[in-house]
Parts: sequence; structure tokens; C-alpha cells
Amino acid sequence: MRAIEIHEFGGPEVLKAVTTGTPDPGPGEVTVDVAYAGVNFADLKARAEGYRVGTLPFVPGLEVSGRIRAVGADVVDLRPGQEVAALTSSGAYAEVVAVAATTVFPLPEGVDLRTAATLPTVLPTAHALLHEVGRLRSGESVLVHGAAGGIGTAVGQLARAAGAGAVYGVVSSAAKAGYARAYGYDEVFVGDSFTDGVHRATGGRGVDLALDPVGGDTFRGSLDSLAVFGRLVSYGNASGAEPWRVGQAELFPQGRTVAGFSILSLAGSAPEALRALAERSFRTVTDGIVELPVTAEFPLSEAAEAHALMGGRTSTGKLLLKVVP
Repeated sequence: MRAIEIHEFGGPEVLKAVTTGTPDPGPGEVTVDVAYAGVNFADLKARAEGYRVGTLPFVPGLEVSGRIRAVGADVVDLRPGQEVAALTSSGAYAEVVAVAATTVFPLPEGVDLRTAATLPTVLPTAHALLHEVGRLRSGESVLVHGAAGGIGTAVGQLARAAGAGAVYGVVSSAAKAGYARAYGYDEVFVGDSFTDGVHRATGGRGVDLALDPVGGDTFRGSLDSLAVFGRLVSYGNASGAEPWRVGQAELFPQGRTVAGFSILSLAGSAPEALRALAERSFRTVTDGIVELPVTAEFPLSEAAEAHALMGGRTSTGKLLLKVVP
């Protein structure tokens, strides 16, 4: 089968097209003939610095849509030929991938394979950030970093549907600001001065909930942007900074809280919770609450071009690799 492998860490050029063996499903697994694979920032971190990479060579990719090729022992309720979306630990940049059956989701009615590839990471993460972890209440204000990206686009729509009083975004360019405003944002701040923007927009009050995938100085700025009793949810460290540390001095005076979320960690530690979360979040697409725009699509052989686009910080929405013609 065709696949994209990493044999060394580096820039997009280290992504190499190869021909390799086709996997068979082990106990509790299924194999999927991949139609589309999602491109995520975690894939770029794997390629560049070995994030979640055990050994080389390594096939990146965390989510696919396609049809079940075969099922392993002890797998129930899934069958060959069934159209599914799946969250993978790796291996999505390939024609066939082996996946734990617990993270394989039959497609909701009316969802095609192209749209399905946008679902496994983005929607459960966006839903959890706002609801299960962020505990958003009607009328509250939200600050979202990466507002023009896949997760940010979904969060803006979900927050608006949940009755948020105000939804603020942060992006890296003016062009992205215009894009984000179409997906539920009241105001979008450009660059590192977002803290000043938040205090201006809220009359000095701050926001009730901030969602941060960046870490480092952005994490600190997000904490400073919180209102009394505000909550901050960290769900990544795109900056590569030292892991955040917050103590009593930052939290006690105004009753602030900090929480974290990782969909990959949840998949490993609580797969049943992930399945329930996925079902809740996928319904927002079938119910017409959320639209997940695909803004660029590349053939599998052009995975390096997809990484270059995302790494250049000019992309918006969701990027996909089309695997099966």
C-alpha cells in the first residue's frame, strides 16, 4: 500500500511517499480503507520534533474517514464495508490503517466521507473545551485562540449555539480575523496584544472562559484575561514553551481555575467517555448547528505541501489529504 513515512525529524521535506505492507487487524482492532485523512498541528509536531513518535520510520496522522476493510477478534457492532470515521494514535497518512475499535465511529446519517474526516479530532475537542471541561453557561463570555483553525471554527459556532454572551477570538493575521468572524465571533484580536483587547471589549471585566492551545506567554496572557471566577482550559502547547505551572498566587485572589484536555489522552484512558463525547458532538453536524469547512485538500503524495501550508500560519479551517481516488 501507499503511505507517507518519516525517517528523520525535520521540515515538510522529510515526509516521504513509500510502498509498504498492508496491516491486518489485531484483537480489538479494525482496518480501514482510508478515503480522507485529516491534517492536524500535532502531525507537524510529530514530523518536526518527534511528538508522540515511538520509533522511526513513522506514519503520521490522527484521523481518517473510510470503509472498514476487516475486523479483528472480539470486535462487535462493526462490519466490513461500513463507512466510518476514526481517531488513530498514528498511521492515518496511508491507504490502510489499523485502529482500535473503541475509536471507530459509524458515520452519522447524511454525513459523507469528506465531511467525516473533519470530525474525529475537531468536534469532540471543541465540545469538551466548552462543555465537559469548560462548563460554559448561557450568557458567559469566551476567548478562543486559533479562532480561524479547525477547532476554533467549531468552537465559535458551538459557543454561539450554547448562548454565549460574547465570543472573542485570537488569530495571527488580519485575513484570518475576517474568516473567523463568519463562524460566530463577535470580535477577533490579531497578535499578542489580545489581553488589552479583551479588557477593552469587556470594560475591564475579563472573560469567563478562555481556551488555549498555545501555552507559554499566550497561556499567561489568557490567565490575565479572565474575569473573577474565570476558567482557563489548556489543550496544547503549540509554542513549545515549558509546561505551564500555576499556583495559589495566581488562582486564589479571584477564584480562577485552570483545567486541561487532550483527546488522545482521553482515548487511551477513558475510551467509553470518548465515544459518548463523540456521539454528542457529531450530532451538532447532523442537526445543522456546526459547519466544518474544508479549505484545502491535497492528494496523499502532497502531504509535504499540506504541512508547509499549515506551518506557514496562513491556513484556515480544515486541511485534508485525499487518499483513495
